[in-house]
Amino acid sequence: MTLSDLFDLSLRGRAGTAALEFGDEVYTFGELDERSNRLAQFLMAQSFAPGDRLCVYLPNCLEIIDIFLACVKTGVIFVPINILYRDRERSHILTDAEPRAVISEEPFSSPAPLWTRAQLLEIMERSAAKRPAVEWDGDAPAGIIYTSGTTGTSKGAVLTHNNFAANALNLLACWQITSSDRLLLALPLFHVHGLGNGLHCWLMSGCRMRLLERFAHQTASEEFLDFRPALFFGVPTMYVRMLEWDASVARKIGSCMRLCVSGSAPLPPAVLNDFEERFGQRILERYGMSETLMNISNPYVGERRAGTVGLPLPGVSVRLLDPAGNSVTHGETGELYVRGPNVFAGYWRREDATASAFVDGYFRTGDLATRSADGYYTLCGRRSDVIISGGFNIYPREIEEFLQEQPEIAEAAVTGVPDPLRGEVPVAYVVIRAGFDEEAVEARCRSALASFKVPRRFVVVDALPRNALGKVQKHLLRAGSEQ
Repeated sequence: MTLSDLFDLSLRGRAGTAALEFGDEVYTFGELDERSNRLAQFLMAQSFAPGDRLCVYLPNCLEIIDIFLACVKTGVIFVPINILYRDRERSHILTDAEPRAVISEEPFSSPAPLWTRAQLLEIMERSAAKRPAVEWDGDAPAGIIYTSGTTGTSKGAVLTHNNFAANALNLLACWQITSSDRLLLALPLFHVHGLGNGLHCWLMSGCRMRLLERFAHQTASEEFLDFRPALFFGVPTMYVRMLEWDASVARKIGSCMRLCVSGSAPLPPAVLNDFEERFGQRILERYGMSETLMNISNPYVGERRAGTVGLPLPGVSVRLLDPAGNSVTHGETGELYVRGPNVFAGYWRREDATASAFVDGYFRTGDLATRSADGYYTLCGRRSDVIISGGFNIYPREIEEFLQEQPEIAEAAVTGVPDPLRGEVPVAYVVIRAGFDEEAVEARCRSALASFKVPRRFVVVDALPRNALGKVQKHLLRAGSEQ
């Protein structure tokens, strides 16, 4: 069974049902099926075969859904490119993936044939609406998702039909998503959060979705009030922005909601608690990666514990190991290793990187975490982010969460900088509110944290550099401080 079979529960089984709102238009599942059939026929006419790659460099739009469905129906591998990437980053992916073609909003220099979105519309009008007859199995690649590449050139994670299916079916069951839900999706579809969670859960459940090109916090409240969604998948920066909305608006929005999910970056406990107080909804935080889709989630029914990412999802096995490969006890920090049907097939054309990423069949995530006695996991940061100061391990997230609890600090990121005596020392980069007093904040840190964890400097910045999903890019902070 492939994704196409699962999507047909909606595309064919609910053909006459309203499926998608984008802009001022509403499309049924049947109309989406027909549109993607036309594009699939065009790909076949261009001699695309299962396993060929098609790169897509588009913002959220109707056509990116057409393209993805056409790829699923023909066995072509969908390769989305971050719309924020520029020539250097984009060129790396095009060279590495070697696509048969590229689809973009506007033309640019490409080693492969390029079609613009406008050309795509003309192509679809001329093509037949018959679904192509192509056979492959669930182990076939469905997409190549390139990692953010913060520690080097990005690698392509090969995700199979089975990977995507296992992930979405888990979320439908564990988060109780059904056709009666209404999903507001503002996440970019070039990322696994929007693609693997949002798009797949929508298509498999048959619920109604409103797709936004992006999350614009100035107008997003109007989208919520007009659409009245039951489901919202977001990143922490979205929820922080939503806390700025008027309390009466927040209550109206919260009264319609059933589930708000946060991921792609750590959610500060203060944001979770403030959001619950303001919207009447307790955010569900979960943990996933480009290479694995979703691994761990707080429960839909049960305690959504602040600061944690919850419990392993069905079929996902998790290990916490020390640097020597030994299991750590409850409360101790270890590196997360995961195994399950959600874990990717490997890195595209990187046999060495794939081999080094797995140990005894478990994928080495590079994320550090602790596990409570009752099985809840708490992320402590990336293995590469650990600060070793005078022989002590410092986990930046602990300091960041404390700083973000201070009323005069809106956001904080902590990183290590070289120190001739201690090797490294922590430095805090903070986005401040009125009344910030560095000496007062430092004094509070000294009263709450071990002395070696207290930031040696507080660097005030206008904003923390983030990627498209809201994850702080600490390497850019370090680079800026060294200039």
